[in-house]
Amino acid sequence: MAIQIGDKLPEAKFRVMTAEGPQVKTTDDIFKGKKVALFAVPGAYTGTCHKMHLPSIFLNAYAIKDKGVDTIAIISVNDAFVMNAWKRDTDQRDEAVFLADGNADFTKAIGMELDASANGLGIRSKRYSMLIEDGVVKKLNLEAMPGKVEVSGGDTLLGQL
Repeated sequence: MAIQIGDKLPEAKFRVMTAEGPQVKTTDDIFKGKKVALFAVPGAYTGTCHKMHLPSIFLNAYAIKDKGVDTIAIISVNDAFVMNAWKRDTDQRDEAVFLADGNADFTKAIGMELDASANGLGIRSKRYSMLIEDGVVKKLNLEAMPGKVEVSGGDTLLGQL
């Protein structure tokens, strides 16, 4: 069953690239005691994710943070090396943390997995955005189609703050 507004995030581990290499970050490390704008994308560098979704986040990043958001996080079912390269290529002002959910453990735990095997992509994440306060989902915007950014972009979440 998919996570809903009012639910607490499950315990999970993510990989985040640091100067020392990939490091494990837990759900508590990212979300405990913080207001976090979480944006999930099916895949790094894929057309819609790279050309539409991320720009919508970074165009609104200052305004999102001005509304009291502590962290902007971007998550994908990719490895930490790909996520790090994608951050390098897109996050010019270092405004977001890029979370690698390489085995889709978090994605599956919240019921947001997408089987894209027919397109050779395996298990991925559905496209969504969430506002999370101290580990609890306050807003959830799930796209009906993974190739669209109609309700999950930075502009929509900004309007909800």
